[in-house]
Amino acid sequence: MINRSSVFALLLALVSPAWAADEAPAYGAELEGFEYPYPVAQFEFPSQREPLHLAYLDVRPKKSNGRTAVLLHGKNFCAATWRTTIDALTAAGYRVIAPDQIGFCKSTKPARYQYSFQQLALNTHALLSSLGIHNAALIAHSTGGMLAIRYALMFPKETDQLVLVDPIGLEDWRAKGVPPISVDDWYARELKTNDDGIRRYEQATYYAGHWNPDYEIWVQMLAGLNRGPGKELVAWNSALLYDMILTQPVFYELEQIAVPTFLIVGDKDNTAIGKDFAPPEARAALGDYPLLAKRAIERIRGGKLLEFPELGHAPQIQDPAAFHQALLAWLSQYSNGPRRTQ
Repeated sequence: MINRSSVFALLLALVSPAWAADEAPAYGAELEGFEYPYPVAQFEFPSQREPLHLAYLDVRPKKSNGRTAVLLHGKNFCAATWRTTIDALTAAGYRVIAPDQIGFCKSTKPARYQYSFQQLALNTHALLSSLGIHNAALIAHSTGGMLAIRYALMFPKETDQLVLVDPIGLEDWRAKGVPPISVDDWYARELKTNDDGIRRYEQATYYAGHWNPDYEIWVQMLAGLNRGPGKELVAWNSALLYDMILTQPVFYELEQIAVPTFLIVGDKDNTAIGKDFAPPEARAALGDYPLLAKRAIERIRGGKLLEFPELGHAPQIQDPAAFHQALLAWLSQYSNGPRRTQ
């Protein structure tokens, strides 16, 4: 079956921006209209006096190795953006669970919700428990890295391995000069989101200045969500999530991670939340991933670091072959079960 979203995104990459602006898709507040590469299931549960549903992919291998991998997406990503990683992991025998966190993509976007990494970790744990999964390797990207660290700290005996892919949170942005930013200011900024701005940012940061037409589908996924009929609710949840990211650092707890950890970074990454609000002298020092990664791995017991010198914030998308080769090689060390750090 042809994925119409993929075909449309490719066409958008080949036409002029003016035409694309008129014809670009608009998706519902829960990404209605955008097709995922695998069937989407829903986990319904109450949280903070609200009935919520958390969308997720549950993809099983043809031949199981008995292990489960949980994929945690980043701020501007969804479960669907893990599609090549899902394919690589299931081919190697892993069952893969890839949720859309509350506030993101195909999951509920509450009008009121006290977002915290602890709450998102509890939601994720509840999902896995409902599926009978009590141990898993966590593979997390960007903001998902902050969530995965919090999850591993809360549930160390249920976290077999921890893979952090260009995680944000390797520095405390506020301590390094990012000023206080109100939720209202985040909201006003998010209402201005459009495909041109997304594309420029992703090309510069995610893909180290490079561009491939295959990336356009992810631009339109995010832009379509932000131009759809629920754009105000989408922008409001996005603002609340940015506030969570900026005000709840995991940076100070890296020494407490007690599970085998693999840190993977693209050295051309320069992501730093709130950087555009910071004064120029502070901005220049933020998001130095080669330096941040080296300092972080020194604080994580038994951790291993892999750097991709020419890649940006999303190595799993920019160079999936190299990324998955490294990922599977590291995970294969634990084929007989988890090994705890000492």
